[in-house]
Amino acid sequence: MEITLEEVAARVGGTIVGDGSVVVSGVAGIREAQSGQLTFLSNPKYERYLSTTSASAIIVSRGYAGREELNGKSLVVSENPYSAFAIVVEMFGGASDTVEEGVHPSAVIAESATIGRGVSIGPHVVVAGGATIGDRVVLYPGVYVGAGVRIGPDTIIRPNVTLKAESRIGERVIVHSGSVIGSDGFGFATVEGVHHKIPQIGTVVIEDDVEIGANTCVDRARFDRTIIKHGTKIDNLCQIAHNVVIGENSFIVAQTAIAGSARIGANVILAGQTGINGHIEVGDGVRAASRSGITKDVPPGTAVGGFPAQPHRRELELQAHLRRLPEIAAHLKELTDKIAELEERLGGGRKGKKS
Repeated sequence: MEITLEEVAARVGGTIVGDGSVVVSGVAGIREAQSGQLTFLSNPKYERYLSTTSASAIIVSRGYAGREELNGKSLVVSENPYSAFAIVVEMFGGASDTVEEGVHPSAVIAESATIGRGVSIGPHVVVAGGATIGDRVVLYPGVYVGAGVRIGPDTIIRPNVTLKAESRIGERVIVHSGSVIGSDGFGFATVEGVHHKIPQIGTVVIEDDVEIGANTCVDRARFDRTIIKHGTKIDNLCQIAHNVVIGENSFIVAQTAIAGSARIGANVILAGQTGINGHIEVGDGVRAASRSGITKDVPPGTAVGGFPAQPHRRELELQAHLRRLPEIAAHLKELTDKIAELEERLGGGRKGKKS
């Protein structure tokens, strides 16, 4: 497939600097791109590759037009190069793996299940009784859809995902390989040293336009619902415990774990390996740095970091001091030695006067 820069600019709402007739046949990162490919620059960290990239054209923000190190390369100027590049990737077809429309002969579909129009159900998929599969849903090979599960239109469920009984999946949701939605919450009562399992009888609700990364677990509620609200994006290897509520348009990054009954607001960012204590509230717009340990409520709009989490600026100051500990320890020893020497002198002087 070949596309001109003029076609790219029209699709992404950008403007051309240079030759709009330049033809590109693929996309790549700025370091890896070769002649005939289109790349992009949105992170200033990669500016140094502007002069060395072999790409035939670059998507850039307005401030980069006319830079000398571009060596006359043609540009597509966009307000958001990252988003524009994502659109171009889709123009070239995105990921190559697909499931043909229809139901594969090896799939097992219960008679009481409801299957919508234009669905694609791959090999060895199991759809249990009472499940509802919406129009144009794609179920990749090995997916298990439990009893009473409902999946909204245009949702994509990648290979080997498990959707446990009564889970509710909205429209245009993407669940990546190996994830488990609706597994039992972690609930036990210890009596005389024996751990007795507490039944988890609630459900999980995944609202529209949510994306859930590979090998992520979202537990069913003990009672009521675990809820992931619309537009939220969850990375790989995350744990969302029973009765958690995550607000709209939040980012939950890799290896984050949220304990039971915590409530996460809208537009929150929890960076990688963040841990959230149970039964606390994280307000709208909170930003948590990587490896934050949030043990108590966080007010809306706050940036936090560290363990236990504290205001991010204070955490940065603390880390700066920690890096100076060897220097501070050496200085402290020097002062201690000087004090000891002064005390010895003063003590010796007082003894001499008494005699």
